[in-house]
Amino acid sequence: MAAMAAKVLALLLVSWAEADIPEDETREAAAVQGLLTRLLGPRAAAWFSVSVQHSLAPVADTYRLTGGGGTLVQVTGSSGVAAAAGLYRYLRDFCGCQVAWSGAQLRLPEPLPAVPEELIEITPNWYRYYLNICTPSYSFVWWGWERWEREIDWMALNGINLVLAPVGQEAIWRRVYLTLGLNQTEIDEYFTGPAFLAWGRMGNLHTWGGPLPSSWDLKQSYLQYRILERMRSFGMKPVLPAFAGHIPKAFTRVFPQANVTNLGMWGHFSCNYSCSYLLAPEDPLFPVVGSLFLRELTKEFGTDHIYSADIFNEMDPPSSNPAYLAATTAAVYEAMVAVDVDAVWLFQGWLFQNHPDFWKPPQMKAVLEAVPRGRFLILDLFAESQPVYSRTNSFYGQPFIWCMLHNFGGNHGLFGVLDAVNRGPSTARLFPNSTIVGTGIVPEGINQNEVVYALMAELGWRKDPFPDLGAWVAGFAAQRYGTPHPQAEAAWRLLLRSVYNCSWENCTGHNHSPLVKRPSLHLDFSVWYNRSDVFEAWRLLLEAAPQLATSSAFRYDLLDVTRQVAQELVSLYYGELKTAFEAGSMPALLSAGGLLVFDLLPSLDELLGTDERFLLGGWLEQAREMAVSEAEAWHYEQNARYQLTLWGPTGNILDYANKQLAGLVAGYYAPRWKLFVEMLVKSLAEGTPFHQNQFENEAFLLGQAFVSGREKFPTQPQGDTVDLARKFFLKYYPKFQAGAV
Repeated sequence: MAAMAAKVLALLLVSWAEADIPEDETREAAAVQGLLTRLLGPRAAAWFSVSVQHSLAPVADTYRLTGGGGTLVQVTGSSGVAAAAGLYRYLRDFCGCQVAWSGAQLRLPEPLPAVPEELIEITPNWYRYYLNICTPSYSFVWWGWERWEREIDWMALNGINLVLAPVGQEAIWRRVYLTLGLNQTEIDEYFTGPAFLAWGRMGNLHTWGGPLPSSWDLKQSYLQYRILERMRSFGMKPVLPAFAGHIPKAFTRVFPQANVTNLGMWGHFSCNYSCSYLLAPEDPLFPVVGSLFLRELTKEFGTDHIYSADIFNEMDPPSSNPAYLAATTAAVYEAMVAVDVDAVWLFQGWLFQNHPDFWKPPQMKAVLEAVPRGRFLILDLFAESQPVYSRTNSFYGQPFIWCMLHNFGGNHGLFGVLDAVNRGPSTARLFPNSTIVGTGIVPEGINQNEVVYALMAELGWRKDPFPDLGAWVAGFAAQRYGTPHPQAEAAWRLLLRSVYNCSWENCTGHNHSPLVKRPSLHLDFSVWYNRSDVFEAWRLLLEAAPQLATSSAFRYDLLDVTRQVAQELVSLYYGELKTAFEAGSMPALLSAGGLLVFDLLPSLDELLGTDERFLLGGWLEQAREMAVSEAEAWHYEQNARYQLTLWGPTGNILDYANKQLAGLVAGYYAPRWKLFVEMLVKSLAEGTPFHQNQFENEAFLLGQAFVSGREKFPTQPQGDTVDLARKFFLKYYPKFQAGAV
């Protein structure tokens, strides 16, 4: 097993050893020192000495910690990323600090604690990868540099050294298509809107949500320069896009003899927005387009020789013939190496997991063996739940990264498979003839379930699983709030054994709560855990509030757990609604429906409104701030509204990217539930069947009204989280205990 992994890694690295000039150690150390200053301020940053020595690790990243206790803390890394990871190890494990998406807890003890003896950590993972193709659309789409800078700092602190960098590519494609003879109108008709670019890039969609204004290209190109410069300053390797064969329909006007295949519809979209066109691999234009794009891209942004391309994402190829699949794959790779002889192709293995009926061993083997071994780097995208390496003999010898996907669409809702995550990478390393070369964090959307990502990030630097996840999660809580607290620890242990103790059969990374799903009489509101554990964790957090309420992270978690409780209550009230309707009990139906629509949902929306991290207004304001005119601002805002709700013009992927945000609950979910209850009451009163189709038609009109609405939502929090959570508790906890809901 070790020999196979070493051989594959050697193949993966051999070309870079000759092609790359060693990164500037001084530059990388300065980047980490800059991170320190942004994180701690200049006074505290001066307590640390950071250096980078590439020779510290001949293969895998390494860091070394010494000092403290009255002397400077010495942090040495084999790269800037390794030094940043060592710095965070010290802040987390010696100082009890934490840096997360929701904020940072950085109360440093004075003097800084001493490192008792020199601590040297060598990662078992050559790569620690970050990002799903979808993340830049679901979470990053409206970011400016300030937010990107924080995220890159978070990546560095967590030891990320390989990261997707797709920003700004549409400007390059626009240039390429104009060179090929397409006109501006045809290009404008092809690109999707900003919130749907990920699926345009993968060939799933075109046109929907577009066009992209020229100002978008300019801003995104400028942003990409800054992103890449900062990533590279830490020693990270950004992964740039490459040509996968997808072309605009207008390509056939310019080249009528081109061999082009229509791949058909995707995601319930009509051909007005779907039906992507694929240039045949044997067509002589294929290498021309692929090379032209990559040459323009690398001339603009430089390269680190790793490229991402996805050919058949959630779409069946036109042929299952292994020869066709191999030729298509080889054509994509050959277009890369025609421009960059050191090219390595980073490939999402999602298609193999997503449609196993098509991707049988001959088809998978054809794809995986069409690229020279070591030049194909596979992301086993959903390995924590449905790993592919174990049914492909470790991807038939190609190197792979064990990835945790966890979340689809950036949904809120507490869930996770922490035990599987904890054991997964080490199990993959022990697999016969394993070719694992790293770990990956690949959620479709971030800003949720931070405990899951903290664990996965730490595992990127560990060979073995944590022996006691209960102890680990207790430490996580103490770091998060800045101090140990028995009630907080007990609450997190309850969450660990309930919402974070899920098996993949009933926990797939989607939030299926009735709260965020279109109502019907056939919703499944069962859960894999005991709801009383969530309610008890809620009670314990409120008990800890007098001591911990000054912690921003605690207030975030208290709100998030209260939000989860509200989600559980919606399920319970829904169950009562359904039972009352089926039993023909009008009083019970009115009672449950009234409490749900006029009490619970407004209370939840009010609570969410106390925290800027749960505001719909913030999401919409970010979209508007990207614009240079009011017309653009409204265009972007509609993109943002559609993504959270209908997704497509006819509700094509309805509520997939659901969130629980102040404004969204009151303005979108609550009216839909009100309509559902009213139609149930009318049906019961008139003695007529409930017509789901009629309800869905009217509910769709409500959704359309929401996405086209001009209502302004608050962008600043209102009210106090702890006070409203306590009122929520006093109202609902006794009812739950008594079985009244």
